[in-house]
Amino acid sequence: MVRKKAGWRVGIGFLAALASLVALGGCARSTGPLHVRGAYLEVHDPSAIIRDRGEYYLFSTGRDIPIRVSADLVTWSEAGSVFSWMPLWAAEDIPSADGIWAPDISFYAGRFHLYYAVSTFGSNTSEIGLATNATLDPRSPSYDWVDEGRVLRSGPADDWNAIDPNLVIDASGQPWLAFGSYWSGVKLVKLDRSTGKTEAGPLKLYSLARRPEAPDAIEAPFIVLRGGSYYLFDSYDFCCRGADSTYNVRVGRSSAVTGPYLDRRGRPMMDGGGTTIAKSEGRWRGPGGESVFRDASGAWWMVYHVYDAKLAGTPTLRISPLVWDRDGWPEPVKIE
Repeated sequence: MVRKKAGWRVGIGFLAALASLVALGGCARSTGPLHVRGAYLEVHDPSAIIRDRGEYYLFSTGRDIPIRVSADLVTWSEAGSVFSWMPLWAAEDIPSADGIWAPDISFYAGRFHLYYAVSTFGSNTSEIGLATNATLDPRSPSYDWVDEGRVLRSGPADDWNAIDPNLVIDASGQPWLAFGSYWSGVKLVKLDRSTGKTEAGPLKLYSLARRPEAPDAIEAPFIVLRGGSYYLFDSYDFCCRGADSTYNVRVGRSSAVTGPYLDRRGRPMMDGGGTTIAKSEGRWRGPGGESVFRDASGAWWMVYHVYDAKLAGTPTLRISPLVWDRDGWPEPVKIE
């Protein structure tokens, strides 16, 4: 079945507990991917790893947005979920949906913002919602997920798909939401600074990337600002096929958050361009659903899932160093 959805994101993490960092290209890096353990299986579309009160939290696709926690980014354990079931408004709008996709976590305007998507395979009848919390620590008396309702919706009359949200804060502090999957590709919309939702008035969408030729498989946008340039990471080709998945991660960059984004060869991502930085390697198939963050030491990391061919294609969590070369491009990541 053609899948028209996927992807998640990461916020800002702090990796002070990590060892084995060496200088490379002006940025600290690990000697290799983190060998995660504990609750790292059945993780799909891992979103932002973000730190709160000394612990790291990770969100992913699931029935009620499962949460995982780690003290060191290596050993992960389950830590409940955001919802007991999807919000009533979303369940009523899309009754055939059986889970929540691609949550995106970040800290903005004094609260944690979690964007998430509700849809079904092969359909662009989709919605993006928002939940907020004062803290991610469930032991705190301030811990309380508040569903803020719908942010964006798409339907059969639209040529875009409202899934795979990613909150982007530009150099001026303006929030944007990147999103999209298949159809006419990846989009960007400006958000209201106070509500975290789309601004009042007619919806203005910016097109960032697409696959004009068949297949139109592109999704899971994630944007970071580095050195005055914006980098757009996307997942290309097909996920959700276990060991037969062909997902791969590509990147382009732009001087403006709204684009145009070009790959390393100068090809526009609106014309199907994109420089590949992660692809299937041995037992690890279909890397994607990626997010990127920078730790307190200055090191950059990519968080993503792969399908383990030795475990019947089970989606598993991976965290790899993201190293930037002298020309300001991320090098291909190593998967172990």
